[in-house]
Amino acid sequence: MSGTLTLREATADDLPQVLALYAQPGLDDGQVLGPERAREVFAEFANYPSYRLFVACDESAQVVGSYALLVMHNLAHLGTPSAIVEDVVVDQTHRSRGIGRHMMDHAMALARQAGCYKLALSSNLKRERAHAFYDALGFARHGISFVITP
Repeated sequence: MSGTLTLREATADDLPQVLALYAQPGLDDGQVLGPERAREVFAEFANYPSYRLFVACDESAQVVGSYALLVMHNLAHLGTPSAIVEDVVVDQTHRSRGIGRHMMDHAMALARQAGCYKLALSSNLKRERAHAFYDALGFARHGISFVITP
């Protein structure tokens, strides 16, 4: 990554830029929450003890990447917490510059600090470039994900 990259917790003021990242082709393809609903959902994050949205900002303070991290407390695994990364996205014009790696290093460090026994994520089968990225970071393909529309 050339230039300065800053990783920080997102604020409600970052939501328009984060939603623009999600709207990119291959992610949510323009189907994103409206600004008011996004603020409501973002406010719900505070109801979880360890759920945070992070943004990666370039030297001009433009949001060029984002991810969410949830640290969950468990009764299994002797009470050791686990972490889940969700909604990982980098602006398509800023990809292959180390931003995603920087964000995942950040997520791994936070999971380690929280004493998590694992950091997990899921990725859509069609996102083969993302899979290669996670493989290169050392993530192991583990188990099978199942989803259902309730």
